[in-house]
Formats: sequence, structure tokens, C-alpha cells
Amino acid sequence: MPDFAVSDEKNRWLQARMNELGVHEEDLDETFVRSSGNGGQHVNKTSSCVQIRHKPSGIQVTCMRERSQSVNRFLARRELLERLEAASGVKTKEMRRIERVRKQKDRRRRRAAS
Repeated sequence: MPDFAVSDEKNRWLQARMNELGVHEEDLDETFVRSSGNGGQHVNKTSSCVQIRHKPSGIQVTCMRERSQSVNRFLARRELLERLEAASGVKTKEMRRIERVRKQKDRRRRRAAS
């Protein structure tokens, strides 16, 4: 697996997470396109947007949050792992956060109605 422009700890975490979910680099189809939005001349001249498709599941992720292609490659893989985990039926960290917020809103609604 390539090293990305993030800390060694994050690179190790990503590698461990990919191994845990059984995702291999050979399973990923990665393309680079030009980004849009903020970033000025840099994003207009470089292909910093990353599109990753997981061949076995067909899940596709596009990431253009940062100006750096390397950081976007890391973020796209992280997002892909989250989507694969969600598709498998396991509650992800994001799903738990959304559920917690939903419960808070329900409580507030009930309090306001009484």
C-alpha cells in the first residue's frame, strides 16, 4: 500500500482497517480528475480529485476535500471503508452519531410538546 501525506499512525490505521475488512489494493480502481470549487489555480491545473471504485461491491467514492491528491487518496479510502462497513450491516461511528442526534431531537420535541 502506498504511503499518503498523513501521519505514519494514520497510514498504519488505514492499512490495519483495510486488512480487517478484507479490502486489497488490487480490488480498487482509482482515477484522478480535476477538482472543482475552492483552491484557485491549484485545483484548476492539477488532477487532485480522487475517484475510487471497489470492484467486488461496486461502491464508488469521490473525494476532493483537500488540495493535495495524496491526502484525498487517504480520505477516499477511509470513506470507502466506512461505506463498506455500513453496507455489511455493522453500525459505524457515523451511524451511531446520527442515531444519538436523532434521539436528542426526539427528546427535545417531546419536552416542547408537554
